[in-house]
Amino acid sequence: MTPDEIEAALKVAFTECEAALSPLTDQQKQILLQVVAESLTRELPLASQNGDEERNTGNPLDELTPQQRQDLLQFVKEQEKQEYPWKIKLLNDWLHERNSGTVQFIRDSYGPQWLNRVKPVHLAQYFEAETALEGLKLKIGDRIEVSNGLWEWVQEEGPCSREWFPCTVVKISQSTDSNNSYYSCVIRFDNGSEYEIQGIYQWNRYNWRWPS
Repeated sequence: MTPDEIEAALKVAFTECEAALSPLTDQQKQILLQVVAESLTRELPLASQNGDEERNTGNPLDELTPQQRQDLLQFVKEQEKQEYPWKIKLLNDWLHERNSGTVQFIRDSYGPQWLNRVKPVHLAQYFEAETALEGLKLKIGDRIEVSNGLWEWVQEEGPCSREWFPCTVVKISQSTDSNNSYYSCVIRFDNGSEYEIQGIYQWNRYNWRWPS
């Protein structure tokens, strides 16, 4: 789908909601934009997906020039500080024909299909490699994987090896003691059970990861 096709489809959806006396809020529209964005790649023709399969297995950020990659990481970092989804910012710019500044090259040279190949795990690889850049911060609703090392003793080699389990972040909180502050979060597994992880960015950073 092109940005014009996305905009046309969304306008129809928004109009139908208003006609049904159930207009969407701005937040709901943003959520809808995100859902549409994430579905773009899944809706590509099968032949196209198969043709790009080998290329899509790597990190899409590897395809950028060093300057483009730096500009994108800086853009993501700025949106993180504002607690605004960076992909939604780009899609809003595209739908309203606004220039996206230093990351306009994504629209001009790569397009929505490339954009939707980029996952948090891809960004995290570069954020964690660059000491000058802070890592991606978790938000409520993010999908991550956690290690069984959180609740049992594991070894890299041995009978109790490390395993990974998918879950969803449902709560984030900050605590402060006499010397430091740290973040904790509550995760919910797919079976409905919940677990609290303390020091999510400090001592327990090793026990969670972004899904591939």
